[in-house]
Amino acid sequence: MKKERLSVYLDTDVMRLLADYAARRQQSLSMIAEAAIASFLSPDGAERQEAALARRLDHLGRQLQRVERDQTIMVETIALFVRHWLIATPPLPEPTQAAARAKGGERYDAFVAALGRRLAKGPALRQEIPDDVEGKDAG
Repeated sequence: MKKERLSVYLDTDVMRLLADYAARRQQSLSMIAEAAIASFLSPDGAERQEAALARRLDHLGRQLQRVERDQTIMVETIALFVRHWLIATPPLPEPTQAAARAKGGERYDAFVAALGRRLAKGPALRQEIPDDVEGKDAG
């Protein structure tokens, strides 16, 4: 088959990549360049890109579903804990309520500060739970 000559100027890095690829494949630079140009100009090139994009979007969709599921579990866990705490905690006698509010405010401030520190640099609390503790309530 008769072929036409084409002269192109390539960036040094692109030329090096092309030469390395051709050497690995044991093919000529012309053959690799021709295949690349044919692939670029091929009408199914857009379809391949669309398929790759669709696969990536599907993957991202599955990741988002897992995040949503995990978030729902966390919200339900916190709600269950708060409901249990509110039911199980008896009301304080009137004379001790002011001191309890003050102590609660101090503890809340300490909690918010600790939460800020953990979010800024610390590992997730669930990563700190020893393996022997995690399995105790499972069985």
